[in-house]
Amino acid sequence: MGHAAEILGVRQAFLRSLDAAKLLTPQRSEGGHRRYSRYQLRIAARAHELVANGTALDAACRIIILEDQLTEARRINAEHRQARDLREEPDAAPE
Repeated sequence: MGHAAEILGVRQAFLRSLDAAKLLTPQRSEGGHRRYSRYQLRIAARAHELVANGTALDAACRIIILEDQLTEARRINAEHRQARDLREEPDAAPE
């Protein structure tokens, strides 16, 4: 956790608060130390950005969850559009 906090420029207590808010659930080492993935570090950095700009932690967590859901919905929509486009036959050119 100390290394993650150092990378992000935050206090360890901030990372613990994200864990308590259930925004992040880091893996644990055999010694019980929190281990964060790169994705979790990006989430923590986004949370820190929002909180540093005056957003309450609980609101920042909700914003991040909604942003993540929107990104996933856009990805799914793009997949559906691509599949639809592949199913549609191209218009036959007149001879």
